[in-house]
Amino acid sequence: MPDERKIYTKTGDLGETSLLGGTRVSKSHERVEAYGTIDELNSFLGLLRDQPVGDHYKSMLLRIQENLFVAEAMVAADPGLSHKTLPALKDEEILLLENEIDEMNKSLEELSRFILPGGYAPSSLCHICRTVCRRAERAVIRLSATKPADEIIIRYLNRLSDYLFVLARKTAKDAGADDTLWIPSR
Repeated sequence: MPDERKIYTKTGDLGETSLLGGTRVSKSHERVEAYGTIDELNSFLGLLRDQPVGDHYKSMLLRIQENLFVAEAMVAADPGLSHKTLPALKDEEILLLENEIDEMNKSLEELSRFILPGGYAPSSLCHICRTVCRRAERAVIRLSATKPADEIIIRYLNRLSDYLFVLARKTAKDAGADDTLWIPSR
C-alpha cells in the first residue's frame, strides 16, 4: 500500500507553525499575521478572477496572484537564514500596475468625491480586495518596524490597492454601472 499524503501534520495543534527555514513561531506572530493576510487577499483575488471582468483583467489578476505568492514567501522566510533560492518581487511588477492604472484611468471620469462601494458585484469585490490589500500592507509595515521585511512588498501592496480601486471603477463602467458617489447629507 502506498504512503498516503495527508494534509494535516498535527505540528500546529499547540498554536505554533514553522517559518520557511524551520524556525517555530506562534501562529499569532506578526510575520504569520502578515503573510496570512496576503494569503487572504490572494484568495479574494481568485474569487474576483472568477467574475465577469474581461480576459485582460483576469490575466492581470492571475499575474498579481503569482506575485502575491512571491510576497508571501518573502514574508514567511526566516529572516535569520539565507533564502537565495526564493523568488523576489521586481520593480517591473510595480511599474506594470502603474501602467495598467494609467491605461484604465484614460476612460474614467475624474473623481471629485469619494465612492461608495456597490452597484456591481465584481466592482464591489474589487473594493473588498482593496481593503484586504490595505490591511496586508499595514501588517507588513508593522512587521518591518521590528523585523526585517523587504520594502518592495510594501510598495507593491500600496500600488496594488490603487490598482484595485481603479479596477473597481473600470469594471463598473464596462458593465454600464455608475460610480455611487458619496454626497454628505450634512
